[in-house]
Amino acid sequence: MEASALKKVRNKLVTPLGIPPPSSRSFARPGGIGKKRDYTPVHWSRYFTSSEKVIVNEDGDSFQVYRRGSSGPLLVLLHGGGFSALSWALFAECIEGLISCQVLAIDMRGHGDSKTHNDENLSAETQAEDVVSVVKHVFGSDPPPIVLIGHSMGGAIAVHATATEQLPTIAGLIVIDVVEGTAMEALASMQSFLRSRPKHFHSLEQAIEWSVRSGQIRNADSARVSMPGQLTSDVTGQCATSEVSTTATPTVSSPGGFTPQAVTSMKHGECINEEDEQEKTETPPAFPTEPSFSPPSVKDKTGYRWRIDLTKTEHQWPGWFHGLSATFLAIPVAKLLLLAGIDRLDKELTIGQMQGEFRRQTAISKVSHSIIESPPCHQPSTVESLCPDVLRVKFINELCTKS
Repeated sequence: MEASALKKVRNKLVTPLGIPPPSSRSFARPGGIGKKRDYTPVHWSRYFTSSEKVIVNEDGDSFQVYRRGSSGPLLVLLHGGGFSALSWALFAECIEGLISCQVLAIDMRGHGDSKTHNDENLSAETQAEDVVSVVKHVFGSDPPPIVLIGHSMGGAIAVHATATEQLPTIAGLIVIDVVEGTAMEALASMQSFLRSRPKHFHSLEQAIEWSVRSGQIRNADSARVSMPGQLTSDVTGQCATSEVSTTATPTVSSPGGFTPQAVTSMKHGECINEEDEQEKTETPPAFPTEPSFSPPSVKDKTGYRWRIDLTKTEHQWPGWFHGLSATFLAIPVAKLLLLAGIDRLDKELTIGQMQGEFRRQTAISKVSHSIIESPPCHQPSTVESLCPDVLRVKFINELCTKS
């Protein structure tokens, strides 16, 4: 009973910035005891066909974008706070194998390789304007049908950007694991969580290993490509993506990767239940202590640190989520809300769902708040995977047909 109650409390602590809280299962080695895990960084070109800087104004504000696909509807992907466009890498590869589409993943202001005259201005209004500007500069005034997809902070910005009505070809909106009520409640604990993270890493490999073993990213394949986008080099001051070799790409996908073949049998509307996970009673170590892993030090003069200091943007966090549920419900396009837990709807969204104002899907079991980088379910009896849950492929195809 006690373990079950603790689980329910922990599930309610949804971190609204995009970064998942520590888990009681965070320090188990992925892939089984004794299995070697490759933490070598992987270049973005393994998953995207092109990348470019988009300059949106006379101030020289530029946004790094990653693209895949050349025809069909446009999926605009917005990441969570502290992450980068590369968090969508495996997702982009998978979804383009499922439907004919174009993918545009954007490094949000202050994140990744994007550079603006004021990287700390992360207000909802400013970021919504950024998204609109990037799409218009890349696709002109008449872009293809758009499905705007955002995770956590990016989900809130997706709602605000859609609500501006400056992108008339938006056909659908998908918001991933962010709800106004639970997000506002979680803001009070965010500063302590951010302070608990390592401030420095000796190498990219060490940063990737920490992200996987701490539970921030549960899929090592995704961590290898996405972690460099979250860090800057002490030597160059540039985003660490510039230091990843194009030859450091995997030749064989690990069992945790996404494959179109593994998800094509998902039925539209199929219920995916979150199953109870076995609770562990032992207390995890404060930090991994195996000889092969040295805890990051703040004394190093060379190495890597976080690309953005989210603690300095705290005064803007409430603006991302205040009134989010009402705004989401009022938007007159097809909408889907994907949640990592079954109990994260607030009252306003619960009523809206009962009235049929949007579709809701609860993710498969054993995924963290970072749903877009979580591994698929490995139960032998299922072929369920992340991508159709996030996009509900038939849902997207319906939007494309209507557009």
